[in-house]
Amino acid sequence: MSLERVQLGLTAAVAATCLVSIFAAQVLLTLAVMVYVARLITRRARLERLPLDGPILAFSVWTLLSASFSRDPVIAHESAKKLVLFTLLYLAVDSLQKEGARERVLDAALLGGLVLGAGSLLQYHLLGFDTLERRPRSFLGHYMTASGLMMGALVLATARLAFRRGTGARPSSHDWRALGALVGALAVLAVLQRTELFAVEGERLFVAALAAAAAAMALSRRSWPTPATGTLLAALVVPVSAWALVLSRTRNAWLGALVGLAVVALLRAPRALVLVPAAVVAVLLLRPTTVTSRLTVTDASSRDRYYMWQAGIDMIRDRPVFGQGPGMILSAYPGYRWPEAPNPQTPHLHDNALQIAAERGLPCLVWWLWWVAAAMGDAYRESRRDAQGDVAWAAAAALAVLAAVMAAGLFEYNFGDSEILMFTLFVSSLPYALRRQRQAEA
Repeated sequence: MSLERVQLGLTAAVAATCLVSIFAAQVLLTLAVMVYVARLITRRARLERLPLDGPILAFSVWTLLSASFSRDPVIAHESAKKLVLFTLLYLAVDSLQKEGARERVLDAALLGGLVLGAGSLLQYHLLGFDTLERRPRSFLGHYMTASGLMMGALVLATARLAFRRGTGARPSSHDWRALGALVGALAVLAVLQRTELFAVEGERLFVAALAAAAAAMALSRRSWPTPATGTLLAALVVPVSAWALVLSRTRNAWLGALVGLAVVALLRAPRALVLVPAAVVAVLLLRPTTVTSRLTVTDASSRDRYYMWQAGIDMIRDRPVFGQGPGMILSAYPGYRWPEAPNPQTPHLHDNALQIAAERGLPCLVWWLWWVAAAMGDAYRESRRDAQGDVAWAAAAALAVLAAVMAAGLFEYNFGDSEILMFTLFVSSLPYALRRQRQAEA
């Protein structure tokens, strides 16, 4: 097997597992980057120059400077090592430049999204994760991470359906058998977790099997998976992720999902934009408790955000150039905490822009905003190259997911969440992979 195919299989495995296991995703990413570097050294691949190179370099250098000038450089540099995740962007651009490979890797990402949502539903309905204090988190360590990724999977799947080609073929018998195997595996895993019998081992085996299945989907030389496979996965991800997202009771993810779906509607059929407020009105009329109980700004969580934002502004005023240092908000917060704040400590400030400015300084915030603007602008331009959606659905999906992540990031520091960052970088690569494919064909 060639190194190119090994890299493709590993990239597909990363796309699937970054939605369910950060450990597995980072191990697979390390292996994929090693293969990519080997291809670069042997000149079987070239490092693509992207419009994002400048902001990524500036953001990275300033982050390291901020760590060096922090009160505890050792801890700050330890936190700054997350910068290596940006290698996923370049890896994905190289791996996804061919349409067939790109579609199959995106199918693997949808498979991971389906597993994530199904895991949350099983926890809520069968395992007692049904209170505000104990929310479903699926395979992940925190419900905030799970809800943010379910938001991204929902938007990605909706874009896949909205921009699908033609009428689409029916799913094959292979599709249904694979789906049956997935349902069976999830059922076995739910039983193990309910009985607390080999629950951890079972989950690890399940994630390993998911990674293997994703790689097999990308590397298959047979006719399967087909375009109908991706459509089936997307059609399942939408209701599963939507319901799991509602049950998560996570308001920032709700907001992000609405913004992402609105972007999909605006790009595909602007008249369909009316469906977004219509869905909101329908929910308000039905008044499900899981939603209405969270529609408030007077709860302790909302008040705590207000006061931590005030503390964040004070941090910026105190150290505007290099900030407190990466990973230093937890230790610095007690000195800036307002007396009215409900919680004595917080690891972050629940806002992307405020967190980056307080942690790394105002210049680093500028570099980050440059990166966001460049990524969203390139995604928009690439999506408009085919206004009818026959080719550039991936670019439209990238724009919608980025918009969703940024909207949710107004009330949550999701850019600092490794799983969400990896998913965002993976999706951000799609417009550049499309551009590289077009250049190669020309």
